[in-house]
This record gives sequence, C-alpha cells and structure tokens, in this order.
Amino acid sequence: MRAIISDVHGNLAALEAVLARIDALGCDEILSLGDVVGYYAQPGECIDLLRARGIVNILGNHDHYIVSGEGCPRSKLVSDITEFQRGIISPAQVEWLRMSVPSIVDGTDVYFHGGPDDPVDQYLYAISDADFPDGARRLFAGHTHVQALLDVGGKTFCNPGAVGQPRDGDPRAAFAIVSKDGITLHRVEYDIERTALRMQQSGFPAKCYENLYIGAQIGGRIDTIAAVQT
Repeated sequence: MRAIISDVHGNLAALEAVLARIDALGCDEILSLGDVVGYYAQPGECIDLLRARGIVNILGNHDHYIVSGEGCPRSKLVSDITEFQRGIISPAQVEWLRMSVPSIVDGTDVYFHGGPDDPVDQYLYAISDADFPDGARRLFAGHTHVQALLDVGGKTFCNPGAVGQPRDGDPRAAFAIVSKDGITLHRVEYDIERTALRMQQSGFPAKCYENLYIGAQIGGRIDTIAAVQT
C-alpha cells in the first residue's frame, strides 16, 4: 500500500500522528505531494522525519520559496514565515528540499503538488476531464489543503488533504492510501495545542495558528473541491 501525504507545513505534531497511523495501517511506501515547509515552526524536524524514511517529495510552492530564496507573491505574512524558516533550517535540510521532484508519473497515475498546468502553484478547486494529462486515469494533487476523492467522467481525482493545515472544515490531519482495492481517505486527530505552543514560543501571533482549531485557512476561510462538466 502507498500512503499519500501533502502540505505538512512544518507541523511536526500532525506529521507524527499521521506517520503513526500510516505505520499502523501497514503501508510499505509513502509519497509526499509537497510543501513540507511553510506556516509552522518545525520545518527542519519535519524534513528530517521524511528524509530518514526515504520518502520522495514533490516540490511545493513553499518548498520552492525556501530553495529559491524567493518570497510568496501573494502574502507578506507567508514571506515573513519563510524568512523565519530560512533561519532555522540547516543547509542539509535545504538540500533535501532541493532534490524534490516536479511530478511523478506511475503508469496511468499522475502526481503533482499543484496541477499539470503549473506543478508547483496551480490550485485545483474545480476539476474537469480537461485537467487530466493525456493517458492519465487517476490524478493526485495537493496545494488546496482540501481532502477530496471524486469521479470525473470515469477518471479519478484525489487530493489527500493537508497534514499540517487542513482547510476543509475538519481540523484533523489528512492523508490518503492507494491499494489494490482503490483509494481511501483518512483523518487523524493530533495535538494542536502542541503546535500552537511552539508557534507562540517562536513569537508568532495567534492569527497564524488559531485556524488549526477549525480546519481553515489563516483568516478563517473554509474551501471545497468539486467536479465540473466541460
């Protein structure tokens, strides 16, 4: 069985809970759809956990900010958090991020952080047949932090949801499993207080982590994903 995780975002408590559940379910492989870093206060520890387990990571936009030295074009807050993380991530951890792949093709399964039009930064909220690359029957993508498993004209779209910052109204950490029987979605509770305390100790205001308690974006917005006709 292959476990699919995404959008860890430096939330060590959530990642540890997810990895424990994945191990209990007997998965023999884990794939990360990117954004190991960003938002929360323990990006290096999260990198080390994935690196120690030999987990392949697809490059996410927050991963890109770290390895490129760039900031987020949409948010000064995200850029400020990225700058903080640059100060606490080691060169070896940055190098592991730099080795992230842009996408993965496994037969008729394709994996991205964003989507086929922009592997790093495409948001797939409305999914149609046109979003599937030629020959793809199952499309996996993260980035939106919304867990979804949809039939799209006989093809399958899966977003495993976010480990570190769910935005679909469910604060539990999310992941998916791919097995010979199909795809299943999973959620697991974790110690949000532990993540919030670490953010407080690192000097971040409450607005940077209070969203975790309701499963929303910073600012409180809850998102959805839907299949649409073309």
